[in-house]
Amino acid sequence: EILRAALSVSRMTKKRRNGGRNKHGRGHTPAIRCSNCARCVPKDKAIKRFQVRNMVEAGCQRDMRDASVFDSYTLPKLYMKLQYCCSCAIHSRVVRVRSVVNRKIREPPPRFRPRTGDKPGGAGGPGAAQKK
Repeated sequence: EILRAALSVSRMTKKRRNGGRNKHGRGHTPAIRCSNCARCVPKDKAIKRFQVRNMVEAGCQRDMRDASVFDSYTLPKLYMKLQYCCSCAIHSRVVRVRSVVNRKIREPPPRFRPRTGDKPGGAGGPGAAQKK
């Protein structure tokens, strides 16, 4: 009984509930390469983001629209799954360091969608001082 009491007292503290991984019950997960530095990271530990961008940058889109023969041609998008190691994700501000209390919050942060109904050049935007 003394041995059992000693084992229960000397338990190490855990920083995270999941140990920084999403492995629960699996013994091994394959390693992937970080999109930024090519470090080997376990697939369940990597920070994953899905990025959708236009293939053509905003400055060239208008030129291509004017030069195009088709009036309603939609430009293709570039779909990229980015997988970062912890170091690169923190360094490039994909994720932020959180305090001990905020680390317990499990729901994702609110998403900020650009509003479609607003007029461009609102209060505080470019050209706001010229409006009367």
